[in-house]
Amino acid sequence: MARAAKAAGFDVHVATRVDRHGLAIESEGFVLHPLDWRRGSVDPRHIFSMIKEVRAVYRRAQPKIAHHVALVPTIVGSIAALGLPIESLNALAGLGFAFASQTLRAKVFRFFVERVLILLLSRNSSIALVQNPDDKAFLQSLGLTEQQIVLIHGSGVDTVALVPLPEPPGPITIGFVGRLLKDKGVEELFAAQGLLRQRGLLVNLLVAGDRDPANPASISDEELEDWKGHPGVSILGHVKDISAFWAKAHIAVLPSYREGLPLSLLEAAACGRPLVATDVPGCREIARNNLNALTVPPRDANALANAIALLSHDREMRRRFAAEGRALVESAFSAQRIANEITRLYGRLLKKGLAGNA
Repeated sequence: MARAAKAAGFDVHVATRVDRHGLAIESEGFVLHPLDWRRGSVDPRHIFSMIKEVRAVYRRAQPKIAHHVALVPTIVGSIAALGLPIESLNALAGLGFAFASQTLRAKVFRFFVERVLILLLSRNSSIALVQNPDDKAFLQSLGLTEQQIVLIHGSGVDTVALVPLPEPPGPITIGFVGRLLKDKGVEELFAAQGLLRQRGLLVNLLVAGDRDPANPASISDEELEDWKGHPGVSILGHVKDISAFWAKAHIAVLPSYREGLPLSLLEAAACGRPLVATDVPGCREIARNNLNALTVPPRDANALANAIALLSHDREMRRRFAAEGRALVESAFSAQRIANEITRLYGRLLKKGLAGNA
């Protein structure tokens, strides 16, 4: 989306915590503002410090539009923009741990987050950006109007770089791409693969992803080490070449509890991989049951195993799902389509801001 904005003539600034990719960001022609941002921190002192730091960036850069990505940046950035002539675009991609988890901690956090969102997103200078109709309905249940919410399906997939791949040889391999979080359904994923091997179906599991200690739903080091020892399991960590990853897998699996719009499934479908996913917000946008995917209830390892087994035994179903998934990505989720939608939205916000300041 940042590339699309730059191509449309906008000056693009990126304010973020910088680890390894500062030079890569600047090489795109974006102006980088490194932040002292600690992911996962809910310490009020740190949040206040983040708000102060982001507000200083806004005063220095004087943006017409601030595009906040994810829940905490939406809250921090929106507060930082109060009183400044900035149109806030607040991208709530999946709503995160607070809305996916059923733990007491998540429920308490969700109670407060909902009330803060009502105050911040209902302002005249604010627009909420969601990736699926379920999240839109949720925001409407909080009192936001149709005019205060925009639905754009993710950030797009490069359908030129990612092309349909032939099935690999050998036993059926299922692939998972994502952070190793309980809310991604990784516990059910490993349990399902174990069930299948117990039944005599020697399905292999290929995992691209790392633990995320800053997220309360992250699996433990002990769980990760245990899973590495399971028969037929390969955990690769972070993978840069996603096309090479899907070239090794027959089926893409994501048993998540809730998503915005999962890029891992979009990329898998672009590479011609049939999907097995949970029937939850976000996943159901790209994983269409009996079209390009088999969908199952969340938190159900047995149902997940049954769906994987069905696809494993039916090569023609895999072929049909692969073709339909690729067609769906090309028609609805291509990077060019999303780029056109986001730049139109930026233009609309720019006109709105100019009119408000006239």
